[in-house]
Amino acid sequence: MTADFATDFDEWLVETFAQVGPFTMLIVLVEIGETSATPLRSSYLHVIGDETRWPDILELLADAGAAWNGAAFFQADRAGLVRDPVARHRLQSLMRHLESDRSLLKHSEFFNARGLRLKIEEVAPE
Repeated sequence: MTADFATDFDEWLVETFAQVGPFTMLIVLVEIGETSATPLRSSYLHVIGDETRWPDILELLADAGAAWNGAAFFQADRAGLVRDPVARHRLQSLMRHLESDRSLLKHSEFFNARGLRLKIEEVAPE
């Protein structure tokens, strides 16, 4: 059976759910500049099925209060779901680390505002 996905995000979520089952994802909204990626806001979401699609995510993020054009998704734990206090702690830790090391974004599943996959690469200093 082949699924028809509207975005790269949809495909990633379904594949991840098939491999891991329910999981908690950490979400970091990012402003992508010419040579920068600046974290703006963050949250987490418990994924308990594979029906969520990019428009659902956009609806959830609509009230973020930030002009973002990229979103990074990290699994809170490779084993699956984590409890809310653990998710909050891991999200806070991730945001602290991202403030000093943006290269951590390359370890995320990174998508633009249309749900298409992006690749983060370091820019060599001139």
